[in-house]
Amino acid sequence: MAYGRGVSYRPGGRRRDRGQVAIEYLGFLPILLIVAMAGVQLGLIAYTAQQAGTAARAGARSASLDRGAQAACTAAVSSWLADGTSCGTSGGGDEVTVTARVDIPSIVPGWDFGSAGRSATMPVDH
Repeated sequence: MAYGRGVSYRPGGRRRDRGQVAIEYLGFLPILLIVAMAGVQLGLIAYTAQQAGTAARAGARSASLDRGAQAACTAAVSSWLADGTSCGTSGGGDEVTVTARVDIPSIVPGWDFGSAGRSATMPVDH
């Protein structure tokens, strides 16, 4: 019997190991998918928070000019987030504060991450 590269010490020993790497990869694949989905979801949460800040600033700017905040808030966010955008106005005197809330989209069916909210205050233009 020759002992060298590619030669098995047992007859048929290499045949049993043929699909082991593929099976191990298939077992690890769900973990990789979960990590990837978590990364995408975190990115969506951060993007939605940024969009809420943009909506609040645009709404406060519009409300300070006495043009209403809701239309400006909705127009300031990405079109696929506009349906879940709401703005509330408060304040009095020389300032107006707008709070924007944008629903956070979920890539996992059945999970609700709520909404991201940001506020902005602008001086009222007389």
